[in-house]
Amino acid sequence: MIKVESLVKIYGKVRALDGLSFSVPERSIFGFVGPNGAGKTTTLKILATLLLPDSGKAWVAGSEVSVEPDQVKKNLGYMPDFFGVYSNLKANEYLEFYARACGTPAARAKPVAKDLLELMDLSHKAGEFVDTLSRGMKQRLCLARALVHDPPVLLLDEPASGLDPRARIEMRELLRELSTMGKTILISSHILSELAELCTDIGIIDQGRLVASGTVDDIMQELRFGRALRVRVMAEGQRAADLLRQCAGVSRVSWTEKSVNAAFDGGEAEMHFALKALLDGGIRVISFGEEKNSLEEVFMQVTAGGGGQ
Repeated sequence: MIKVESLVKIYGKVRALDGLSFSVPERSIFGFVGPNGAGKTTTLKILATLLLPDSGKAWVAGSEVSVEPDQVKKNLGYMPDFFGVYSNLKANEYLEFYARACGTPAARAKPVAKDLLELMDLSHKAGEFVDTLSRGMKQRLCLARALVHDPPVLLLDEPASGLDPRARIEMRELLRELSTMGKTILISSHILSELAELCTDIGIIDQGRLVASGTVDDIMQELRFGRALRVRVMAEGQRAADLLRQCAGVSRVSWTEKSVNAAFDGGEAEMHFALKALLDGGIRVISFGEEKNSLEEVFMQVTAGGGGQ
């Protein structure tokens, strides 16, 4: 549904995108992850026809972005990270205005606005001025705005930014509902734990290049980040880390004074000998066990922010 091929975008001496390529399957929820300045927003603006790439191509719903921008806009709903609202309009008027701007016939604008307010659980705020709505309600209203022309593809740049925990949960459930309605959704976000729960696929971008792509489990398996040892100790975390580094199946060890984390690809025997090495070395172990790595840990390992102590 979305395809990006060898995109390059240069701002002065900065190479924001450096041959970026990835694809988003139809009806998937694709999490687009990367540190600040990695090129996420630039990519979304190119897909939304707001920027032209210096080279490379991109397609949305079969239409090439640089060649058929009008057709792309018909198939695309875009919610930027910073959005404007008309404070002198009421919520229903706001959606009616955008529905008409997107070509909805006058007779359909009000029913479309009504249906979207209901979908976003904002029907009770239809007659309220936009400026009086909470941050979470404004986010939902702007998501509704992206849906006024019923596009099959949604681009959402940090949709949960600035929201409190309850509003983030509500936004997450809305996106799940939109996915069940057949929408293909690309989400750029820094809230990695929620992306892991929500997204069917993940793409990790760093310095303008894709460094990993696939389901969270596939990425972890491919990069051997799927399993980890978590050790809590009374003290001497560095010495415990040094002992673990010598054990079979253990790699990428990091530590603090009272904890050690390490990637692990061994079996029960290797785990037994790792624990034995700590105890024989006089380390006072509080807890020792295997866990599944989180998306945050994968992100830190494959981007420039990675690396152990």
